[in-house]
Amino acid sequence: MSAHHFLAFGLGAESGRMILGKLEAERIVARELARFSNGPIQVLGHLHWNIFNLFEEVKKGMKACLEETNVPPESLAIDTWGVDFGLLARDGSVLGLPFAYRDARTKGAMEEFFERVAREKIYQWTGVQFMPFNTLFQLYAMVRDKSALLEHAASLLFMPDLFSYLLTGEKTTEFSIASTSQLLDPRRGTWNEELFTSLGIPLEIMQDVLSPGTVIGTLSPAVSKETGLEETLVIATASHDTAAAIAAIPASGANWAYISSGTWSLMGVEASRPIINKKALESKFTNEGGASGTIRFLKNITGLWLLQQCRKEWAKKADITYEELTRLAKEAPPFRAFIDPDWPDFSNPPSMPQAIRQFCLRTKQTPPLTIPEVSRCILESLALKYRFTLNQLRQLTDTPIERIHIIGGGSQNQLLCQLTANATGLPVVAGPAEATAIGNIMVQALALGYVKSLDDIRKIIRNSVELKNYEPSGAKEWDLASERFQNLLDY
Repeated sequence: MSAHHFLAFGLGAESGRMILGKLEAERIVARELARFSNGPIQVLGHLHWNIFNLFEEVKKGMKACLEETNVPPESLAIDTWGVDFGLLARDGSVLGLPFAYRDARTKGAMEEFFERVAREKIYQWTGVQFMPFNTLFQLYAMVRDKSALLEHAASLLFMPDLFSYLLTGEKTTEFSIASTSQLLDPRRGTWNEELFTSLGIPLEIMQDVLSPGTVIGTLSPAVSKETGLEETLVIATASHDTAAAIAAIPASGANWAYISSGTWSLMGVEASRPIINKKALESKFTNEGGASGTIRFLKNITGLWLLQQCRKEWAKKADITYEELTRLAKEAPPFRAFIDPDWPDFSNPPSMPQAIRQFCLRTKQTPPLTIPEVSRCILESLALKYRFTLNQLRQLTDTPIERIHIIGGGSQNQLLCQLTANATGLPVVAGPAEATAIGNIMVQALALGYVKSLDDIRKIIRNSVELKNYEPSGAKEWDLASERFQNLLDY
């Protein structure tokens, strides 16, 4: 079997990476070739993404790939976070820098839009968890604020689609990224016209929705000349980073749940069709698109963002690694205080450690004071939120869940993985850490016919990556901790 090479760009809220994938003899090998920083920038009081800088990094990486490896990839694809978008004018030019989802302009937009369309009706149409930064409410905020950009916009492209457009000149939208918007009917894979009417935005601004694993086209002549890549195809992979990661879960059979663990924790199951009912709405679950026609029935849980923001503050006094924080947390006394990771004040506080202490005081707990105590509090609370969410999944799906797969960067945190096994009472399989990149690459391989199905993808990944298993322990202690934790959710 000859080797096939693919280039995956994963653009995250903190950094971007370029990964070269090699598929040969039923094994995939992924090699990081470049990494570059990212993050929202402040412009006139608003948070934006500097897409032009990111585009330069993408082109620089494409050129470096050829120069350093002498291997022209057969295709490339880009995955990013969800909900954010860019706007194009009639002549195809990009209108301004896209807003970042944590920008404060959407404050109150969700509640205001509910006065136009009932919350229950929106969920029935879209099956998407309500988050104030969903594309629906970002657009409403622009309508409310009489955005000049929106007035001049002829096309809307989500972030990965925007970069594919800059590479090829083709305007497309891929299913998994579109499904994060709360504008799509997940049953039919088409836009909900009534929501656009309620927004007062023409439906023509949107693109037809492509399935993950669709060839978009070839690089534009200008990009080919600049990068040296001439025949490389651009693929619409599973373009939402979580969808790519879930495609890479090395699972077999059924009866498993997943946690895509990073800045966010996305916990759910893979379904063959959307699950949209009153109980799913009340439990704040979402239905998003996945590879090969699957539905990601999941809940967005604030994840390692909590620890990231604490580390950011602690690093002002002394540099401290995530490995060191995990070691300190392991040595700290257990079960002292818990937080609800999804408390609204944890969204973007001036001081995360102080916000955590405020939550503990508010819920009549002794607040953690030291770095080890705060770190332990965060990791135990995440594990308990996973247990709570697992119980909801069991009620909503009537599916026996016998193990949990943890993928993404959080799968490398051995303490969090063990705490998750202990809290849920289920064995945990951790890895791959590079799930998003591997999933991106393997959906490209699917698009080009080198693998035939999602099951084939997962079989190849099981052959290719090292996994770590965690067995649960301490059931009685965690039962008591869970009772305390659930009482906090009522505050």
